[in-house]
Amino acid sequence: MVSENGAELNIQNAEHGAPAVTVIGAGLAGSEAAYQLARRGIHVDLYEMRPENTTPAHKTDKFAELVCSNSLRGDDLSNAVGLLKEELRRLGSVIMECAESTRVPAGGAHAVDRELFSEAVTARVTAEPNITVHRRELTEIPGGRVIIATGPLTSDKLTASIGRLLTELEPSVQFLNFYDAAAPILTGASIDMQSAYRKSRYDKSGDDYINCPMTKDEYLAFWRELCAAEQAEVHGFDDGGVFEGCMPVEVMARRGEDALRYGPLKPVGLRDPRTGQTPYAVVQLRQDNREGTLFNIVGFQTHLKFGEQKRVFGMIPALCGAEFVRYGVMHRNTFINSPVLLDEYYRLRKLPRVAFAGQVTGVEGYVESTASGYLAASALAAELLGRPMPRVTRETAIGALARYVSGGAVSDFQPMNINFGIIEPLGERIRNKKEKNTAIAERSLAALESCGL
Repeated sequence: MVSENGAELNIQNAEHGAPAVTVIGAGLAGSEAAYQLARRGIHVDLYEMRPENTTPAHKTDKFAELVCSNSLRGDDLSNAVGLLKEELRRLGSVIMECAESTRVPAGGAHAVDRELFSEAVTARVTAEPNITVHRRELTEIPGGRVIIATGPLTSDKLTASIGRLLTELEPSVQFLNFYDAAAPILTGASIDMQSAYRKSRYDKSGDDYINCPMTKDEYLAFWRELCAAEQAEVHGFDDGGVFEGCMPVEVMARRGEDALRYGPLKPVGLRDPRTGQTPYAVVQLRQDNREGTLFNIVGFQTHLKFGEQKRVFGMIPALCGAEFVRYGVMHRNTFINSPVLLDEYYRLRKLPRVAFAGQVTGVEGYVESTASGYLAASALAAELLGRPMPRVTRETAIGALARYVSGGAVSDFQPMNINFGIIEPLGERIRNKKEKNTAIAERSLAALESCGL
């Protein structure tokens, strides 16, 4: 349901007599939170500032728009994000349902057609009768119950409002900022397949990736130009201010001649079937839409000037005539000092009517953002409906992530992807890493059933 005139906030829910909840931001976390509240019978006023106001990274007005990549990463239960996704599937996550219905080939990864995915999420959320969508920017935190899920690109005015509130609650707490980068997207038709071959690493899941091999001389020439290429200006950016998981390729290159060959250009497991040899370096391209007409350059988040991207990336033999439909961009990413401010339900400790969700909390990644939105909504719904609060345990991936955010390293808090290191370890020792992780995953899924989520 879409608001025509900006209905009043916090109207009473007719069935339960509980105040409506305001969710600010219709990204992955906000869309998930609004949907989970609505399906539990709670009215939601969902505010999304696009298209009235947009950001340097967003291109559409659709909900849950994927900016950096179209991949939700691995599916295997021996992978921590695979476990988190399976937990969300079992909990009825709308984001995971839409991701499943818009999947595209990506080897062992779960990639989606980003346009179809956003359209699917938008359709599901707007169809909920308990959700009223307001297409305008909120610049102040409203009264009543609120979930702030404005993401890493929170508007300046709302950021200032959040800052004032947090300063009142914790005068010593400062906002933390880093910069996030997105990879370029190019047309499949413009890839020189005479210089490329299809293959997934270690032949896992067939030939979903296009691989662009480079000889040692080609790689070294490319590396030198990449290190020297001109970056677009971003006020306040420096190499040390970038989260490792979204490191721009040019920043990684400056770490050393072989940094890329041990990172996104790693040739291991990608033997060229035409020659039987393993290339010196390999650039991988991943399908970005269902039709297979668009591909993104894996691991090539960048903030080079657009002309420099075309020039330098064109030195990769298979991309010498590449047609770019989107160049890489870098944008501000804002997150709060969550270990000081938030409890395990993503609520402000000193003002629990206000909760946060998504990357603004310091979770990193699409699936992690979704999980935070789910948990914040589940806890808030339990509170409003007079039900027992969910049990947030480190035995589950969704609980471990919340526990890390609310109680991780306070002195140097940094964004975190889900990983087995923050999940409760097993009481027994298993030497084989995959077997150990699978055992943790099986325990986590069993524990999930009793968490009340």
